[in-house]
Amino acid sequence: MLAVSAVRAVPQLTERFRTGEGFGWHEHDAGLFSGTEKFFRPGYAANLVSSWIPALDGVEDKLKAGAKVADIGCGLGASTVLMAQSYPNSTFTGFDYHDGSIELARKRAEEGGVSDRVSFEVAKAKDFPGSDYDFATFFDCLHDMGDPVGAASHVRESLAPGGTWMIVEPFAHDDVKDNLNPIGHAFYSASTLLCTPASLSQEVGLALGAQAGEAKMKDVVMQGGFSQFRRATETPFNLVYEAKA
Repeated sequence: MLAVSAVRAVPQLTERFRTGEGFGWHEHDAGLFSGTEKFFRPGYAANLVSSWIPALDGVEDKLKAGAKVADIGCGLGASTVLMAQSYPNSTFTGFDYHDGSIELARKRAEEGGVSDRVSFEVAKAKDFPGSDYDFATFFDCLHDMGDPVGAASHVRESLAPGGTWMIVEPFAHDDVKDNLNPIGHAFYSASTLLCTPASLSQEVGLALGAQAGEAKMKDVVMQGGFSQFRRATETPFNLVYEAKA
């Protein structure tokens, strides 16, 4: 579903690449949104609670005790609901600029039995509301943003003292030649159809793409005002970063 929905935009994308105008996530075929959830959710279900969060410094204990969490770029809320189901003492708010996705995310929270502790709001990464978040998360979305540095800066301002930002990104090496493998080929294809056009459609339009690499992601995070950045863990398909003020 994800691939079929993405290629339906090829005629428009061809023209947008000629003009440099970009192509917003919200402009794609509606099947793309549920297709993206089906693509990413198994990886989140297999790794998020079992290995990614435990790899972060002190975050798991905070979530077990009761933390305030913001999940930015949440899409249909797969990551938000999974975390809420695993940490019943914490509260979660998912943010996404696409109103159709937020509407479905609210249904996912009800279906998952966590709607009493999970809310979803339409908001962009640079201006989502709230403050004093103990934990903020970006799942496979920072590279899609037109102004990821601006998004990083807003996350920095929204975190509570000692708060943590977890950034999950597609696995990518810093040098293009090191990404010329089956996984890299797939991610570069997705980047051409989805990630890069999405970024170009927004202000700044940095166009990092799905294969940005760790060095570039660190640069973005540090420009946003963070002083600590590290690779916390990884899978063959993901890099998981931890950022602290």
